[in-house]
Amino acid sequence: MENAGDCASANIPFVRMFGCRVSRVALSQAVDTIERWIGEGTRERCKFVVATGFHGLWEADQDPAFREVLNSADLFCPDGIAPVWISRMRGEPLPERVPGPDLLIEFLRRANRAGYRSFFLGDTEDTLAALRCRLESDYPGHRIAGLFSPPFRPRNERDDLEIIEMINQARPDVLWVALGLPKQEWWIHQHRERLRVPVAAAVGAAFGFVSGRVRRAPQWLGRLGFEWSWRLAMEPRKLWRRDLIDGPRFLVRALMESAGFANTAIE
Repeated sequence: MENAGDCASANIPFVRMFGCRVSRVALSQAVDTIERWIGEGTRERCKFVVATGFHGLWEADQDPAFREVLNSADLFCPDGIAPVWISRMRGEPLPERVPGPDLLIEFLRRANRAGYRSFFLGDTEDTLAALRCRLESDYPGHRIAGLFSPPFRPRNERDDLEIIEMINQARPDVLWVALGLPKQEWWIHQHRERLRVPVAAAVGAAFGFVSGRVRRAPQWLGRLGFEWSWRLAMEPRKLWRRDLIDGPRFLVRALMESAGFANTAIE
């Protein structure tokens, strides 16, 4: 276990794997940290939160530039069981997995009492509409600062500047971004200097799960580490390559790294 030396959150311990600094936090600690950053406001640049598991670590292993993006995050939540298993295998265990949907839900619970404001960027218009209904029903004390589904086409700099201006004018406490990995992480990394928001969090498919449009695996299955199999069964066309091809390659790479062969590439 190490402490983050050159990142903004030097007091958050982390475990290094695949060249990435994965934060050693439980779910409650992660949301505590987000609340603290909200209290600090925008005196410093926007804090960057990542929630990813084997998918993000594998992409980082294959792409050094993306690895730097993940390492620029102020908080790296271990979404999925893979980082937890790897950390236990190395004798420096992470407390628990911190999935993006759980991070969002726990924040909403606290926001329901504290009145925090969120802006939701990404996913489809139908999902955002369902998300609005769910939040207004279940978390009436939480305030929706805005929702925006970017058009399904390549964005240029002008498009991004308009999105940033929309977000800044809405003045949310947290910007939740669901553009898919690695797009969402790159987007926050590239624009965080312009974002006048205390916290921006990349949470992948969280909007679909929280809105109820995508069925999530039972909690017991997730605790056993097999949520990936549920998602594969629900969305096979989308996830088959990641889970059935990249997954085994990731496992081999993790075992090799743990055995001291960190620089051995997997073709």
